[in-house]
Amino acid sequence: MDWKEHYTLDCTPMDDMHKEFIERVNALALADDASVLTAMKDLLHHFERHFAQENHWMNESDFPPLHCHVGEHERVRAGLQSIIRVVENGNPCLGKTIAREMESWFDHHAATMDTALARHMRHVGYSPHHSGQNS
Repeated sequence: MDWKEHYTLDCTPMDDMHKEFIERVNALALADDASVLTAMKDLLHHFERHFAQENHWMNESDFPPLHCHVGEHERVRAGLQSIIRVVENGNPCLGKTIAREMESWFDHHAATMDTALARHMRHVGYSPHHSGQNS
């Protein structure tokens, strides 16, 4: 998965998290069967930090569609946790499938929900920063 120019939301902390997401997805895509579970757990840990950070920004900036965006985060996190359980039970190839699917999910999520959040924060004058939740 490559960084695409349309992923840039002119919100440096968010763009940085998205670049880290791409690194984690690429690590999963390149993982061999012996390391795919570790790569999936690293991606899950990234999601937990990433989503907590965005949720914090949404709360702090009074983002109107907060519940929709938070719900999307929860669905993706829960889905990855379920797939990790399948991989733990002996199906490592499913991890590679998830890595491929993440690109289309991210294309849509960044273009819609994250773009709306970045625009909202600019509109209300909220300056996002990395909170302790993302450290």
